[in-house]
Amino acid sequence: MTRYALRVASLGIALGLWQLLTSQDIDLWLRFSQFPTVTDVAHAFTGRLAGSDYWTDLTDSLTRILTGFLLAAVLGVGAGVLVARSRLAEDLLGPVLEVVRPVPAIALVPVAILLFPSNEQGIVFITCTAAFFPVLVSTRHAVRALAPVWEEAVRTMGGGRWRVLGSVVLPGALPGVFGGLSVGIGVSWICVISAEMISGQYGVGYRTWQDYTVVDYPGVFVGMVTIGVLGWLTSTAVELLGRRLTRWLPRTSYVPATAREKPARAAKPAPPAHAAAAPAGHDTEEARDEHLVRD
Repeated sequence: MTRYALRVASLGIALGLWQLLTSQDIDLWLRFSQFPTVTDVAHAFTGRLAGSDYWTDLTDSLTRILTGFLLAAVLGVGAGVLVARSRLAEDLLGPVLEVVRPVPAIALVPVAILLFPSNEQGIVFITCTAAFFPVLVSTRHAVRALAPVWEEAVRTMGGGRWRVLGSVVLPGALPGVFGGLSVGIGVSWICVISAEMISGQYGVGYRTWQDYTVVDYPGVFVGMVTIGVLGWLTSTAVELLGRRLTRWLPRTSYVPATAREKPARAAKPAPPAHAAAAPAGHDTEEARDEHLVRD
């Protein structure tokens, strides 16, 4: 409860500081006087909730992000496992993927416009591309980092290629896979909003850009807050799913530094009476062993 209280307090402090700087028109190199106040954004947000356009934009953006992200998850995991397990696939696909990977997904907007017959398909393509490469890279590294002894054990017991894939490769790579999925969902939101601003019709990004063109700054911040909340919810959902599917992994809990130091500072117990009669060399060896164990 203390940790949740701290999180709520940090959010409240940030909002209070925002309200103070904007309501007092404070300009300290940064022009906070140009920003809408928290109350202005709250009023605009309330008005948007009462209309139908907000929910239409929300539905369109969620549909695009989920479609593109699910495609990227399937293709990224499959390609990552294939490249990591097959030298032929690495030689054929690796160079192409490494050349395309540095290209920002948002730079593919002209390609999507020329390639796909509708803007909707192009936005899904950009979203999928944005999430594909983080998933691919994390899956490839996770598969290559697996201990060879696990696969050898399965093959010793008569398991074939598919048995190794289902019992060793995929379960062992799951932590790395979900690390890539967590990164991919965040990058997907960045790219889908940018694509909606450039070539979309409806959507949170499209509406945010329209508010900017008509100088409706509270509406712009409504879009920003919506994007932030949606990104946080989807990232949390991916993380919770990953914990659910990898619950067999050992979990380490946070222990404060002071709690870790207490056992080391505890008083040393007195040596038994028979220790005094032991030879000097034996005492030296026993003290050295005790020192190594304590360290």
